[in-house]
Amino acid sequence: MDTRSQAAAAPAVTLTSVLDEIRTRRAEFEKLTYVPLDMVEKLQAVGAYRAFVPKSLGGDEVTPAAFLELIETLSTADASTGWVASFGVSSTYLAALPPETFAAIYGKDPDTVFAGAIFPPQPAERVPGGFSVKGRWPYCSGCMGASLIGAGIKVDDKGTGGLPRMAVMKREDVSIKHSWDTLGLTATGSHDIVAEDVIVPEEWTFVRGSPAKRDEPAFRYPPMALAAQVLAVVGLGAAREALDWIRAEALETPSITGAPTLGARAYIQAEYGKAEARLKSARAYFYEATEKAWETVVSGDAVDKAGVIELRMAASHAASEGAAVAHMAFRMAGTRALARGHVLGRCLIDANAVAQHAFLGLGTWTSAGAAMFEQQTPPGYP
Repeated sequence: MDTRSQAAAAPAVTLTSVLDEIRTRRAEFEKLTYVPLDMVEKLQAVGAYRAFVPKSLGGDEVTPAAFLELIETLSTADASTGWVASFGVSSTYLAALPPETFAAIYGKDPDTVFAGAIFPPQPAERVPGGFSVKGRWPYCSGCMGASLIGAGIKVDDKGTGGLPRMAVMKREDVSIKHSWDTLGLTATGSHDIVAEDVIVPEEWTFVRGSPAKRDEPAFRYPPMALAAQVLAVVGLGAAREALDWIRAEALETPSITGAPTLGARAYIQAEYGKAEARLKSARAYFYEATEKAWETVVSGDAVDKAGVIELRMAASHAASEGAAVAHMAFRMAGTRALARGHVLGRCLIDANAVAQHAFLGLGTWTSAGAAMFEQQTPPGYP
């Protein structure tokens, strides 16, 4: 059979088929501690990595809301896989690279997978041809399926507002140390990366959080806010999976003790109603802020400081409520949720892991309040 015949015989990759496969294989992903390359290729096929890439380079140019909904949906099947797919957002901040570099990346492959680790930025020496990059960086989520790897570096930059510079390297130029051993977001493959005197041309570096050098609307949407949003929806997806499990159990499964079924218990009815209201309210606020900012961008205006603060707060709120709702579902299930590997235990820990990310954690509420009171905020906030 020739290549064309094989392609014709292969089943079509659809979002539904990918979701089904993720649910079937997520225990495998956890054992590996990363999402394997064959699944990353399916995420590419459903558009996760070309979502914001300009159509002129073969991308889809979707709206932020459309991308966020895709990541949320993937996260209902497995939060770790949704987290890995969320780095399809990378093109929006890689657009801070010189236009020629950006075009070289995505013109060659609009489905390019990028993974990066910024902190702690490591000193980089200026050498002929660019920078000599050396060091070790933790938390490089998705690095096992990436073809490009970014690392935070410290150079003699001025006027960056405290934002770090990132060097973009080929995957084969760095090594990956399998250090990721966690209870939450276990399959994100957030391992350490190591570079040993990799020479990176200056045009393959950029200041993380700096304005894009492209004019398409997606690149005028606030990049640091979007980086927080794509992670927050992972928690929303995990919470939705948890509530869906409770509802199915309440409708379909009799009690083994002869007690009323889950759905017939008044306290479960009340808690489930509260949980649905909390999750839907958080989603409504989150997507309302997203659409408002997008309307501003497509009209040709810049999202003002108040609008960016709104996006950041809505993301922190979504992550916080996702964690709270997953906890409510875990409590509703009673002792059965204590079983090792139970779906509600996974949702509980994954949703709380999302809410503990630096972009979404407790400190971001302080940053939001400080920004609204015109007080000093950390670099990159809002």
